Amino acid sequence: MNPVPDDDLTTIRVDQFLPHPPAKVWRALTEPELLAGWQMPGSEDFRLEVGHRYTLTSVPRPNTDFSGSVDVRVLAFEPERMLSVRWADADGSGSVHWTITWTLEQEGRGTRLFLVHEGFDPDDPAQMMARKIMDGGWRSHVMRALGNALDRMERGSAHGRTAGRSTGNNGR
Repeated sequence: MNPVPDDDLTTIRVDQFLPHPPAKVWRALTEPELLAGWQMPGSEDFRLEVGHRYTLTSVPRPNTDFSGSVDVRVLAFEPERMLSVRWADADGSGSVHWTITWTLEQEGRGTRLFLVHEGFDPDDPAQMMARKIMDGGWRSHVMRALGNALDRMERGSAHGRTAGRSTGNNGR
């Protein structure tokens, strides 16, 4: 993992420890029925295949050039280690073109999960607003929702789209 300075406005970097083994975290990141329990609607169409495209839906955000639909393309993966996807505003009119990379590292009996969300334009006020909103969402809602999904997997109830969900804004 290359260190990213905290003042790098082009990138969001999140480092989260999860008390679950990498194989389990990988399943939550890549199995559509598990993704559907914690990520935005549309994640059930995910396939672990380079080049695969699908659409996520969320709430449009004023002043961010975000329509509420995200065109996602799988860029690369290394099983149980790394997943990289490209996000673009699905309506094609915005300047949103980001890369989100999840990296998993074994740490004791758990996993150190790194998320790098890069490609923000520091000279674009709409992108800086989007960065501010998404930085908070990744750190609070998304990591919490993923942790809840992993806990449900442990209890054997990984299904159920609304379990662990917030107020419907999907954290963004």
